[in-house]
Amino acid sequence: MNVSVILAAGGSSSRFGKDKLIEKINNEEVIIHTLKKFYNLSNVNEIVIVTAKHLIEIIKNLTKDYKKVKVVEGSTSRQKSVFNGLKNVSKNTNFVIIHDGARPLIKEETILKCLNEAFGSKAAAVGVKTTDTIKLTDENMNIIKTIDRSFLYNIQTPQIFEYQTILACHEKLVDKNFTDDASMLEYSNIPVKIVEGEYSNIKITTKTDLELAKILQLQSL
Repeated sequence: MNVSVILAAGGSSSRFGKDKLIEKINNEEVIIHTLKKFYNLSNVNEIVIVTAKHLIEIIKNLTKDYKKVKVVEGSTSRQKSVFNGLKNVSKNTNFVIIHDGARPLIKEETILKCLNEAFGSKAAAVGVKTTDTIKLTDENMNIIKTIDRSFLYNIQTPQIFEYQTILACHEKLVDKNFTDDASMLEYSNIPVKIVEGEYSNIKITTKTDLELAKILQLQSL
């Protein structure tokens, strides 16, 4: 199987305030921590990093020693940026792994577990069971009921798909605005399997997340 990786690496966020991907976790940039989790996997043939225009040269320089890496420009939304990534992978790709560049703590065994599931089911996404109590409210913030959380999951990445399937979904839904790729398959009535991951696979969105990631990364050594 030929497998390509797309790292969605948009850059700055309103909640973080600057370019979180080039912030350092214990002396190494966030995007490099993330890249390393995929680079040496035997099935992975290439990694496409999709990032903001102003970060392209910076990330190209950071990844210059990683021969399987290509850096391309993103777009105005995550969906459009991933679509750019899909159009830049090798045409002989069988499966594509889509992962947030700001999730550097993903474990290799979780990636492989998700990949093996996707090889069988054609689509798989990592998630963890919801632990909070979830309330449904009306428009005035009055509680209507408590949602049974037995079958509720917080979805993370990686999300792994048969290449032609996810490409077709992006082509068909180009005018929509989905926040993750599994949602596009749901919308198209294509089943997606959940693979249980770890709560430590946080997405760095705030400065507090970055400090937590530093602690978690040291604990994993």
